[in-house]
Amino acid sequence: MELLRRAQAHFNGLLFFLSYLLPSPSPLPKLRFCISRIAAPDAVNSTSLAVVTDPGLENGVIKRPLKDKANGDTKRLFSGNTSVLNNGVTKRSFTGYGWAAYNFVLMSAYRGGVNSFVALSLSASSKPLHVYAHPSYRCEWVPLNQSENRVLTDGSRILTDWGYGRVYTTVVVNCTFPATVNSKNSGGTLLLHATTGDADRNVTDSIPVLTESPNAVDFDLYDTNRRREKYDTSTAARLSLREPKPAASEGMDRLPREILRERNLISFFTTPEGFKRKCLRVTLHDIRDQERFDGYYHNQFMVVNDCLHRYRFDAKWIFFFDVDEFIGIPPNNTISSVMETLEEYSQFTIEQMPMSSQLCFSGDGAARTYRKWGFEKLAYRDVKKVPRRDRKYAVQPRHVFATGVHMSQNVQGKTYHGTGSLIRYFHYHGSISQRREPCRHLFNGTRIMFDNNPYVLDTTMRDVGLAVKTFEIRTIGDRLIRTRQ
Repeated sequence: MELLRRAQAHFNGLLFFLSYLLPSPSPLPKLRFCISRIAAPDAVNSTSLAVVTDPGLENGVIKRPLKDKANGDTKRLFSGNTSVLNNGVTKRSFTGYGWAAYNFVLMSAYRGGVNSFVALSLSASSKPLHVYAHPSYRCEWVPLNQSENRVLTDGSRILTDWGYGRVYTTVVVNCTFPATVNSKNSGGTLLLHATTGDADRNVTDSIPVLTESPNAVDFDLYDTNRRREKYDTSTAARLSLREPKPAASEGMDRLPREILRERNLISFFTTPEGFKRKCLRVTLHDIRDQERFDGYYHNQFMVVNDCLHRYRFDAKWIFFFDVDEFIGIPPNNTISSVMETLEEYSQFTIEQMPMSSQLCFSGDGAARTYRKWGFEKLAYRDVKKVPRRDRKYAVQPRHVFATGVHMSQNVQGKTYHGTGSLIRYFHYHGSISQRREPCRHLFNGTRIMFDNNPYVLDTTMRDVGLAVKTFEIRTIGDRLIRTRQ
């Protein structure tokens, strides 16, 4: 049986690609469909727990509870895609459904309101499926209490990285039901029925994406009249340690320093009172498993959407950026004043200040320059005129359905772009991708030309270096002083 399963998987993979190369009509679709019927009893890539077309369906409500064919008990389903390791890191896993290029790869799912879920939030799916077929999604709530009715609704598909996706593209599926789901807080499971949409061999995978235990839902969290976010601002940032086989302790030693620098994005550009902020909560997620699926830039769109929906009700504002990017606020503003000024907008974008990752200021002397932090010595900004540079952004997450890397195109409310005088971000592209001295060329002028590109000396980041170092020592001590930059 094991040999049969392997042969089936390889054969289905071959047929998947041939089916788009051969002219239609072709005997391959029918052959592929017949082969796919050979299912092992313990197959992990599909489930037959529910049928979308049900004679008991009336206005989206199924009158009979879902039964296990073996013993008549209601199924209790769990996605099981998250675990916490001994070192405190949250390990994330990805579950594929389908054959060859998966129909659906589930990362996570979250409740989005009293009657809505994001099953999704991300999920990746085969991009050829969305180009050459018409996949559709239906959402089904299966109550734990057998006396309650199951409910079905159509799921809406949002493709957040369309145009960027590779073999896999990020898909956000929104499930909005006509009434409150699990209103008695008695628990249940959300099933996502993902249909491939092929005209001649339509296949549906029924996927358990989220399970709620009895009394687990705090419905007050979704009541706008009782709005109570834990934090004024939150940040979603990616840290990539891509050195060849770095020592485990070496990689982790870098995290406190990177986290402190990013924590100061909220404070060190305001005034000294900014350092009095005490709230700092960091959650580290290990998502390396996503590299098994060929998506755009390490599936970055999937990651930011997971962050959006995971913390949607925890913060009034969420910032999206990478750890080689630092927020800058002019001296006459504070992060609080910026948020108050832009409160009527659901989203605002932040202008990029592109800093060189190899041109360094030598005014301190060569010996001292090499001991400086990166943003102290990488002080030359690219001022070449371009139509538009990349942006980063912040959103009020309750008004956002899905998001992207540089801004959200699925937002309810207004977006503001003219924030240049209020807030900016300094980008040191390529500066953290390798562990070596970044300074390749030293200069002492205020305006220089390098490789036919104009640069100006910009000391905005450099000027706060001492304050950040002082804050680091006061917060975590001097244990990172000898850590290589």
